[in-house]
Amino acid sequence: MARPRLTGVLLVGGASSRFGSPKALARLRDETLAERAWRTLGAVCDERLAVGKAADALELPFELRDDGSDVRAPLAGVVAGLRAAASDIVVVLPVDAPLVTPELLRALADACADAAVTHTGPLPAAFRKTALSTLERRLDERRLALHEALAELDTRRIEVDETLLANVNTPDELRRLG
Repeated sequence: MARPRLTGVLLVGGASSRFGSPKALARLRDETLAERAWRTLGAVCDERLAVGKAADALELPFELRDDGSDVRAPLAGVVAGLRAAASDIVVVLPVDAPLVTPELLRALADACADAAVTHTGPLPAAFRKTALSTLERRLDERRLALHEALAELDTRRIEVDETLLANVNTPDELRRLG
């Protein structure tokens, strides 16, 4: 049986107050975190969308789709990505998770009911279009915690090697990965 088509959504992030500069433009070895995540999504997805705040005016090597929300929260990016996706299943990768592999994204997509997350969740994740109405409602209500939204969905959790989930919040954390 053929695998379903996938849309990959890169959450570009924004202000990066703890990091001190936009994380998307920070470098790990020979590429920016944004370039690395875009490449990872490209290895497994038929379509890729980068979502963030156009007002941040980040110089990225690909088009950025504005999330259309006045809040800064991953939920806004997930909703915008699901709305725009051509595929029924969307894998979501935050720009600050540089060790996530294509295999991990594929495992999330394969496990997806309404949603699939790792055992540590909430991101990276996979979502079906069936999750959109719940996520839109929570965004409208300003109930922005993605991990709480997962409780309202048929969410599957998968076990993965936790080293793949390293999250970069400071320049020191990025240096340790490099």
